[in-house]
Amino acid sequence: MATPKRVREGCAHLLATDPAFHAVITAIGPVRLAPTAVDHFSYLLRAIIYQQLAGAAAATIHGRFVALVGPQPSPRQILALADEEYRAVGVSRNKQAAITDLARRTAEGELTLNKAAIDQMCDEEIVTLLCQIRGVGPWTAQMFLMTQLRRIDIWPSGDLGVRKGYGIIHDREMPSANELAQLGESLAPYRTLAAIYCWRAIDLRTASR
Repeated sequence: MATPKRVREGCAHLLATDPAFHAVITAIGPVRLAPTAVDHFSYLLRAIIYQQLAGAAAATIHGRFVALVGPQPSPRQILALADEEYRAVGVSRNKQAAITDLARRTAEGELTLNKAAIDQMCDEEIVTLLCQIRGVGPWTAQMFLMTQLRRIDIWPSGDLGVRKGYGIIHDREMPSANELAQLGESLAPYRTLAAIYCWRAIDLRTASR
């Protein structure tokens, strides 16, 4: 887990193994991965709603959905919703199908989102588990690992922002996903931190313009 102590250790590791990170780490300082305020089920509901939507639009729809069901609804509560209620808050039929699949699998015990059980699973097991859900792919599972579980060695090499930020940090062309997967090996076991600094490098570049 990305505790403050491990973040400090991770920053030292990144600086020692890849000095190109020096500028962004110096500018940003040690990052803080704060725990979220919701359970795993509610986190995944939000992730599904946010997929393939611009931030403002996703936030609006998610806000309406929370107003409808509360911040941490139960799977049974989700399964009781009518089609018209989804349409009223702006949730598409495809996302409704994904949300319903998540709720059904959880309610029937097919998908275990119990905190104690999840904490005992390795990263790969969690990715495999979550990718069973309709509409949930490796990227969403990796974000769950990074931001919900605060696992410290996740490397979403297919993420466009991480690829772009890595290019900025190293003053080079944006690497492909396959290339970035290889480039990140030396950054283990702190690749979550490296990914965050790649994202922040984009922010710094944008702010300086």
